[in-house]
Amino acid sequence: MGLLSRLSFLIRSKLNALIGRAENPQETLDYSYQQMRDELKDVEKGIADITAQKKRLEVQRDRLQQNVEKHNEQAREAMRQDREDLAKRALEKKQAKLSQMEDIEDQIGQLESTQSTLEEKKGDLQQRIEEFKTKKETMKARYEAAEAQTRVSEAITGVGDEMEDVNRAIESATERTEEMEARAAALDELEQRGVLEDSLSDQDAIDRELEAGREQRELESEMETLREETGTADAGTGEDVAVSETEETATADTAAEAASGEAEVNDVEVDIEGTVDESEVEKELEELRKEQDSSSSSSSS
Repeated sequence: MGLLSRLSFLIRSKLNALIGRAENPQETLDYSYQQMRDELKDVEKGIADITAQKKRLEVQRDRLQQNVEKHNEQAREAMRQDREDLAKRALEKKQAKLSQMEDIEDQIGQLESTQSTLEEKKGDLQQRIEEFKTKKETMKARYEAAEAQTRVSEAITGVGDEMEDVNRAIESATERTEEMEARAAALDELEQRGVLEDSLSDQDAIDRELEAGREQRELESEMETLREETGTADAGTGEDVAVSETEETATADTAAEAASGEAEVNDVEVDIEGTVDESEVEKELEELRKEQDSSSSSSSS
């Protein structure tokens, strides 16, 4: 196979595949039915034309018949007048007209035969058209049912083109949602850790830690109140020792938190104001320690 033959075969195959994909069975059936109706109209038109030609020949035949009768009368009149020459001429014309009539009769017979054949074909074609119409409607109904079933199956299984687009949209929306959720969780975590601060809130990281310390102390105070109400505070020496150890641990934790808060306060103040007087800071820290010691002593007592 040469290059041009291969190229021609490739083009025909591509065009055939393209036409096959674009072909709609319903449209094809309707077009075929219309073509058959057009053929029926052509047959009816042919029958009408043949009938018209036959009528014209019949008119011409009748006219020739009249001429034959006329020439007969002329021949008789010529013989009555002893004009054999005129009678002979009239008879010759009569014979010519009879010959023409025979030809016309043959043509009329052929037209009648053709007309009969076309009428029979017309009947057969009409029957075929009616049968094709029934099959066409049946096939169209089957195709529509199969197409609807295919669409439903594609929608259920998700294998159709439209459902594929829907699935891609859902996957994209899911990815965007998970990304936004992860970003929101990360921002919340950074805000809780103090890395990021709420621009609409007046609290900074130090205020939040101090608030947490106050909440812890309030919780411990409520627990102590519950112990006193239930009598667990005077249950025994072992329990007193445990409570004492717990209070000492809480006091140590509170002192550590206070020291850590003071260190953070010191660091923040140094970061914000690089020219802070260190002696003043030491005095304030000493006052805070005294306050903390006094509060710890009162809580121990």
